[in-house]
Amino acid sequence: MSRIGKKPVDLPSGVDVQISGQKIEVKGPKGTRSFTATDDVTLAVEDNAVTVTPRGKSKRARQQWGMSRTMVQNLVTGVTDGFKKELEIQGVGYRAQMQGNTLKLSLGLSHEVNFEVPAGVTVTAPKVTEVIIEGNDEQLVGQVAANIREWRKPEPYKGKGIRYKGEYIFRKEGKKK
Repeated sequence: MSRIGKKPVDLPSGVDVQISGQKIEVKGPKGTRSFTATDDVTLAVEDNAVTVTPRGKSKRARQQWGMSRTMVQNLVTGVTDGFKKELEIQGVGYRAQMQGNTLKLSLGLSHEVNFEVPAGVTVTAPKVTEVIIEGNDEQLVGQVAANIREWRKPEPYKGKGIRYKGEYIFRKEGKKK
């Protein structure tokens, strides 16, 4: 029995849910999101909460049960609070700035990196060494953060690069004379 799947997803005030077949659409102050569940689970709205129950006792139904409940929870969280990833840039001369819909990164390369921000995500650079990615789709926010970080991952000797805020980088000792 799924510990995650059996918990109902509470709906805060201001959130409207529409279920048609296997598709659930959630509307809230930060936009509209939808998810189509597999035929292995049943979605229902009861007492201002969404419940997900498996159809049958097959292994696939039990797998989809917890995953579908988590997806519905992410929809509700996305339209109420939204998701946020923070990146830190460390290194001499490494900096970031927004120009329109483009994030310009100076990362010690021979050229400046221009990162086009996709629709559905807002990227801000409050400081030259800080980048904040926000949106209502957790997967898209995480993917944009990973794509930005991919340009210069933190290296273990000096710690230079783009890292998630609060990320620990295992440091190595350099050469000995």
